[in-house]
Amino acid sequence: MLLFLTAATFYWSFAYDLDRADFPKMLMLYAGLFFLSFKIIQLLKTRFWLLAGAALIFRLIFFIALPDLSQDFHRFIWDGRLLANGINPYLSTPVLLMESAHFGSISQAQELASGMGALSASNYTNYPPINQLIFAVAGMISQNSILFSVIIFRIFILLAEVGILFFGRKLLKKLDLPEHCIFWFILNPFVIIECFGNLHFESVMGFFILLSFYFLWKRKWIISAIILGLSISVKLLPLMFLPLFLKFFSIKKNDSENSENRHVATQFSEKITDLKSINWAKLIGFYAIVLLSVILSFLPFYNSVFLNNFSESVGLWFQKFEFNASIYYIVRWIGFQIKGYNIIADAGRILPVVTFIIILTLSIFRKNNSLKSLISGCIFALAFYFLLSTTVHPWYIVTPLLLSVFTKYRFPIVWSFMAILSYSAYGNAEFQENLWLVALEYIVVIGFAINEVFFPKKLSFSLLS
Repeated sequence: MLLFLTAATFYWSFAYDLDRADFPKMLMLYAGLFFLSFKIIQLLKTRFWLLAGAALIFRLIFFIALPDLSQDFHRFIWDGRLLANGINPYLSTPVLLMESAHFGSISQAQELASGMGALSASNYTNYPPINQLIFAVAGMISQNSILFSVIIFRIFILLAEVGILFFGRKLLKKLDLPEHCIFWFILNPFVIIECFGNLHFESVMGFFILLSFYFLWKRKWIISAIILGLSISVKLLPLMFLPLFLKFFSIKKNDSENSENRHVATQFSEKITDLKSINWAKLIGFYAIVLLSVILSFLPFYNSVFLNNFSESVGLWFQKFEFNASIYYIVRWIGFQIKGYNIIADAGRILPVVTFIIILTLSIFRKNNSLKSLISGCIFALAFYFLLSTTVHPWYIVTPLLLSVFTKYRFPIVWSFMAILSYSAYGNAEFQENLWLVALEYIVVIGFAINEVFFPKKLSFSLLS
């Protein structure tokens, strides 16, 4: 009870008594919450519903609090109110719209534009259709209250996380894994704060990914494909999983679900599976249904300028924005030494190609023909993608963290703790990153991952299983 009350107090402080510029306080609260969550799961891992109740109560602490660590929710509300007024949010930036005749139809327009910041207000929206649908619901129900809109968003996120708890437990049982492992996601302070607290919809995307994998395990691949398409329509991230399905639809599957437990380096060194063993009809059908689901979700918004605006907005994350990066910062430093200027425009074009090559290599050489190995492959694909990205906001780690629950890999849990170091940038008026802390974050995470992959016997995870 003392652990629970202490954790609840820390969450209350996070929700109502924390300035994001006060990084030392944030770090101490976060470290304390991680320790408390670890002890609560360790002590109560046989009391599933007690842990579930604790997770619910910790979330409800944030229920009527405005997010303090992120201003993105202002843009969510803006897009939703545009849709509620019959305006396509993909066709104009907030700055341009405020200069048009539609300005008067958006309640609290000036407050929302100021809240989202000049950078967001001057760019086109990059949130896919399922996200926009959630925004629209809030826009129709709450046209004059920012707090009520926030509450509506939290209801959707809560429903998604309840779904993750329910189907995650079922999938863990199917894979012969301890059911309490789902709480390394559900009770993780990182998830509670970033998703429910700060209103990032990665947990909604994660629910659809998990549900897709659940139906894949049940061999209902058509339903799985439709749901995977829905996950892409929440966030585009799961698109990178598609190549990894190459070997999953094999006619002959000699490896059991436990094949993932073999050493990754051994798997990777094996010969390429004979292409004749792949059920190409089912694989192509799966891809077609996924892509068709995505295309259909975008159709209501499509017109002649939509594609250009949306691609321009997505491209900014590769060629303009930079935050909490790892390998890219090294590349950028080398660029300054050779070129004398920031080479983000060139690096932003090359690094995604490198990422695609790595994912394609994982798809061809790694045996992703069981659900466990497929999920592990998705984790590594995400890890390489983030390591080569120019921008890695903390909440991006939600997806590999969720998937890690269903594998033996725990470095995403370590990453979910170390990601708090990126918030040190808010501790100064210039929004200047502390690159020593960024380096520490990635040295710890990469070091832990290397140990898990290549020296698994040297690490013990009995407390995390």
